Amino acid sequence: MTALRSLHSEKKRSCVKMNWLLSLAAVCVLVPSVHCATDAGWCYHNESCSDTNWPTLFPSYCAGSRQSPINIVSASATADSNLTAFTFTNYNSNSALKKIKNTGKTVKVTLASGIKISGGGLSDPYDSLQFHLHWGNGSSVPGSEHCVNGKRYPMELHIVNSKATYNGNTDLAVKDSTGLAALGFFIEEMSGDATGQPAKWNLLSSYLSDIENSGSSMAVASGISLDDLLEGVDRTKYYRYLGSLTTPACNEAVVWTVFKDTIKVSKDVIDRFSTTVRIAGNSSELMVKVFRSVQPAQSVTTQSSCSTSGYSLGLMALSLVLGRGRAI
Repeated sequence: MTALRSLHSEKKRSCVKMNWLLSLAAVCVLVPSVHCATDAGWCYHNESCSDTNWPTLFPSYCAGSRQSPINIVSASATADSNLTAFTFTNYNSNSALKKIKNTGKTVKVTLASGIKISGGGLSDPYDSLQFHLHWGNGSSVPGSEHCVNGKRYPMELHIVNSKATYNGNTDLAVKDSTGLAALGFFIEEMSGDATGQPAKWNLLSSYLSDIENSGSSMAVASGISLDDLLEGVDRTKYYRYLGSLTTPACNEAVVWTVFKDTIKVSKDVIDRFSTTVRIAGNSSELMVKVFRSVQPAQSVTTQSSCSTSGYSLGLMALSLVLGRGRAI
């Protein structure tokens, strides 16, 4: 009997420990200021801990049924009239970016408080917490996480948002199936021979030389807004699906919005990410191919193609009626 009680206690302790580790892993992904021992449990560069093994290493979520990223097939996306325009609060603030950090897995930028999104078919307003990037190996080896019609882009920017009711408590957000809202933006090489463009992306990437080693961070000076970094993107056109975090613990708590337009960045700026920051110290490997492979397809929605044209047709019909009235 004593042995059975001991075995039961040990199992209970193991379950508590596993739940704690999974919660901590989720916080590691979302909050760049937290240093997490579980980071050592997964990687991109070593086969034993790369994304092919995440379902085994983190089975509670990474082996789930609504995993991200995915390949979006545009022809299969169904129309949803609820996918309206977003409201981006303080995305024009030049002091929105607070700190940039090399996490050993990516480059993350912490955002100031008061940056928010709402609308866009979301059920609640969300607080924008941070953004990070995924890339391959320069502009020649693409590394976006999502693909569209099988195409992978050089880089992908993710802005992570937490439901406002949680006041930034990501422990609570990851337990809610729509607790997080991620905005995904593809980055591709701009045409021509331009260098250091756009200027604000060039400025952001200039910080990379100061955070070359894992764990290093630096304050970001005022002068870059989120709107600056999203230049050229029509933020009324996007895809929507329910998915997960793309890194362990892969919590299935994310409303994904993947924008159709790309951010155009010059080749030299794209290449700077894969030739500057490292996965550990000075002698470690450069940080390349930091993206998860695409996961099984999910149901994807997008704006109705007739919503805008229908509105235009309505105005045309009204004009004809009024025109007839004036003729009479």
